[in-house]
Amino acid sequence: MSDELASLLLALGIFSVGFVSIGPNILSIIGTSMERGRRSGVKLALGIGCGSGVWAVLTVSGLTALIAAYAHAITVLKVFGALYLLWLAVRAFRSAARSGTDVSARPAKGHNLLLQGFAIQMTNPKAALHWVAIVGIGLGADAPAWAGAVLVAACTVVSILGHVLYAVTFSTQPVIGFYRRGRRWIDAGLGVFFSFAAYKLATLRA
Repeated sequence: MSDELASLLLALGIFSVGFVSIGPNILSIIGTSMERGRRSGVKLALGIGCGSGVWAVLTVSGLTALIAAYAHAITVLKVFGALYLLWLAVRAFRSAARSGTDVSARPAKGHNLLLQGFAIQMTNPKAALHWVAIVGIGLGADAPAWAGAVLVAACTVVSILGHVLYAVTFSTQPVIGFYRRGRRWIDAGLGVFFSFAAYKLATLRA
């Protein structure tokens, strides 16, 4: 397996697993799906997923130019990515250590849910940090142009499908109940995964 493909698969794997860790964007989808129905939740999810695609394009184009101008920039990105993953691991372990089963989900208000979802994602500072880390993982110093295009396309598709899947599955109370019962085990598993991913990224050849 080529280094480019290995880096892309690692980035996509981390990006995909990140959907299991519920954050503000996903909570808004859950709340909207529960209170306003599956159709509204899907609209909000599509907006958030499209916002992820825009972040991907902006980040890949900007950082690819940076890497081309400064050869050592990829090393800085990989260090940043490893630290970001360690932060996710610590957050997951802390969540697993907390007792309780509450899932605080607030629904989105208004009518244009697609635009609201897009705005939520584009104004989320954590989304920018997330994409910088993912690009640092997925693109090497000598990565060809197709690698960036594949990373953008694949992550955009995964983002749209992942957010829509939340809207569909969390529109029913039984799924919410299942997540509440297994939350601590899920978070502990995420902590282990992100710790391993941080180690792999830190030792991955730039």
